[in-house]
Amino acid sequence: MSELEQLQQLIQSKKDSDPSLSYTAKLFSQGIEEIQKKFGEESIELIIASNQNNRNNIINETADVLYHLLVLLSEKSISLKEVVEELERRSSMSGLEEKANRSK
Repeated sequence: MSELEQLQQLIQSKKDSDPSLSYTAKLFSQGIEEIQKKFGEESIELIIASNQNNRNNIINETADVLYHLLVLLSEKSISLKEVVEELERRSSMSGLEEKANRSK
C-alpha cells in the first residue's frame, strides 16, 4: 500500500471523529462545499508557490493539495485506487485519443 493510500485510509477513519479534536473531522463536518473551498485555496497557494520558485514552499503546498484532494475524494467515496486505475487506462492511449474517448 502506498503512502497516499495509507493517508487516505487515515483520512477516512477520521470521518466520524470529534471535529473539535481533528482538523480532518472538522472538514468532513463542514460538508463538501468547505472541502471544495479548502482544496481550491490550497491549489491557488501551490500555483503562487510555483511562481516564486521556492522549492520548500512548492513541496509544502503540494502536500496540502494532495491532503485536501484525498479529503475531497473520501467525501465522495472515491478511492485513490480508482483514480490510479483511470490513469493506467489513459496511459495505454495517446492524450488526444483519450480526450476524444471521454464520455460527455
